[in-house]
Order: sequence, then C-alpha cells, then structure tokens
Amino acid sequence: MALNVSIFKTRALTALVFVVVMLVGLLWNQWSFLILFSIIHFGCWYEYQKLVARIDPGYLQITPYHRYGVMLAGWCIMLFFTNNDFDLGRVSLHAIGYWGGLLLLFVLPLLEILLVQKINLRNIGYSAFGLIYISLSLGLFTNLRSTYGSALELVNKLLVFMIIGSIWINDTMAYLLGSMFGKTPLTSISPKKTWEGTIAGILSSILIMGAIGYFISSELDWETISQWMIIAAIASIAGTFGDLLQSKLKRMANVKDSGHIMPGHGGFLDRFDSLLLAAPFVWIYVVFIR
Repeated sequence: MALNVSIFKTRALTALVFVVVMLVGLLWNQWSFLILFSIIHFGCWYEYQKLVARIDPGYLQITPYHRYGVMLAGWCIMLFFTNNDFDLGRVSLHAIGYWGGLLLLFVLPLLEILLVQKINLRNIGYSAFGLIYISLSLGLFTNLRSTYGSALELVNKLLVFMIIGSIWINDTMAYLLGSMFGKTPLTSISPKKTWEGTIAGILSSILIMGAIGYFISSELDWETISQWMIIAAIASIAGTFGDLLQSKLKRMANVKDSGHIMPGHGGFLDRFDSLLLAAPFVWIYVVFIR
C-alpha cells in the first residue's frame, strides 16, 4: 500500500488540531476532561445510531424518547464512574449518575409501552449494545481519570495519557510503516491493514511509551517502565481490535466513515474506536491485576 502524500498531509493537519484539543482536555483539569469526553460520548452515540439505522432500517422507528433517552442514560453511566472526585457543591456527579440512571431505567421502558404500545426487542438490543460499547467504555475511562483521587492528580493524568498516547503511536506507526513496508493483508474486514504494519505499530507503541516512562522517572525504575509498556501493549492490541470492530460495523452499514467532523479521519467513532475497546481492558488491568 503506497503512501498517499496528499491524504497524509490532510490527516497530519487535522491530527495536529485534534492533539491540541485532546491534550488540553486530558491534562488541564478533571472538568476539562469530563466536558471533552461528554462531547465525545454524545458524538459517538449520534454516529452509532446512524450506523445502526443503515444496518437495520427498523431502528429508524425508535421514538425520540428512546433515541435521546438512551444517550442520556449512557451519560449517567459516565457520571456514575466519576467516583466522588467530581462534586457540584454538596452533590457528587457519581450520585447524579446513579439516581439519574435508575430513573431512566424505569421511565424509558414505560414511555416505550405507552407511546409505541409494542416492545421491539431488536431495537432495545441495539441500544443496549451501544450502552456497553460506548457509554460503559467511556465510563471506565473516566473512572481511570479519578482512580487515585485528587490526592494523586498527576498519576490520574499520566494514566489516561498512557492509554491515549499508546493508541496514537500505534495508529500512526501502523499507518506509516504499513504504507511503506506492508504486504500481507491483516483481514478482509479492513483491506488496507497489513500484518507488517499492525505488528510494527504495536511494537513501536510499547517501545516509545517505555522510553517515555524512563525519561519522566527521576532514576531508572524498571517497575515504572514495565507498567508503561504493559499498558501500551494492552491499549495497542485491544485498540486494534476496536478499530476492526468499527470497520466491520461500517462495512455492514456500507459507509466509508462514521462521520465527517475531522477531515481525513472521519467522525467520532472513527477516531475513538480504538479507545472504546482499549479502555475496558486497561481498566481491568489497573483495577484488578496491577
């Protein structure tokens, strides 16, 4: 696969703007993080519902209460996973997410019964998958931002940076090296991906993130370096599968991109498909294994 210079320039310029916005949201403070990923959450949901409607036109029949209510329910999942690190006065966003989620769990089915008078289990299944695929994933990622509490704010910032950085490096190096040296197709789901590019991207992510872990340490600390490399490996491998899952959904919907908000990169789902699968696996490692 030859490197297309024009496409690469467009992708590079868009990526530069994207990186600046992401870094501000990720590293400024907890509220910039929450605002940024709340926007990403609703953007992903908007595109997901459009994809599902193209795959199964029956999903177009869902009521506005279903369409927007499930997005709001998903946002409540995100708020629930903020722990108690995000407070509005005496009320925590965790509590708002918990009680708001319970309320919507009761109200949404009731509205479906009263307004549609028929429960479409297939459409409910699509929306339930979206809650797991998008909302739970971003909720767990938000939880990693507040895992250690405000007392270790730097650790929280580094943790989310490690995941995003690993994915960015993996995507960039897989594209560049795959374009130059890739010969063996990875899968028919995404014909442009190659085994050479995929392996090179994952290895590059592990090595570069390990090097970053070394240079930010005051002295050589193999445990610190190994954690950066392990998280990079998990994020890169899981992120690759996340990319393939999104490619499969787009093929089923017969579209090239999930959206057009970022020239050269597509939409929200195109840009965050890797994160949606990487975040849960890194969360499991950090919370239960590390």
